[in-house]
Amino acid sequence: MDKRDLDDYSLIKQYLGGNSQSLELLINRHKNKVFSYILLVVKNRELAEDIFQDTFIKVIKSLHAGKYKEEGRFVSWVMRISHNLIIDYYRKAKHIKTIADDDIEAPLFNSAKFSDDTIEDLLVSEQINADIKLLIEDLPDEQREVVKLRYYFDMSFKEISDQTEVSINTALGRMRYAIINLRKLIEKSKIDLVKA
Repeated sequence: MDKRDLDDYSLIKQYLGGNSQSLELLINRHKNKVFSYILLVVKNRELAEDIFQDTFIKVIKSLHAGKYKEEGRFVSWVMRISHNLIIDYYRKAKHIKTIADDDIEAPLFNSAKFSDDTIEDLLVSEQINADIKLLIEDLPDEQREVVKLRYYFDMSFKEISDQTEVSINTALGRMRYAIINLRKLIEKSKIDLVKA
């Protein structure tokens, strides 16, 4: 039987049994889908290549540690790993950033936002954003994922449904419930979303 005809789980078992060619087949089978997703999110080929490489390093370590369970599809599991590595990258990048003109999306001067908002307004906006981000972490996993993909990664609901392997209606429903739950959390936390 040709190895290319084997399913993912059989290839994983062979790889863990010492056959490194099985892993190569697995990577080749799914590399386009995984890399395309990473590139779609990070929009930078070099960064996408780094994260792609880190994804499969983590896949190999996780397989050897026995963290892959047969119940999930292998490619979905790999996509989740890549998704988490992307989030980790952006978290680290955010902590490393220092305030400089390069870090500001719009030009610092000749900007209506700069002339209209005082430093106090900007600090209040930052605080509101930080509060909202904390509340998003309190959402159920499926709702939190849709919110992050939509607002942090600017993905369409079609892209979200492909990534999470649910219908567009399910993705929209999760977003709807996420917004309802966020409103409740905002009221409960007494966060004022209006700048003074």
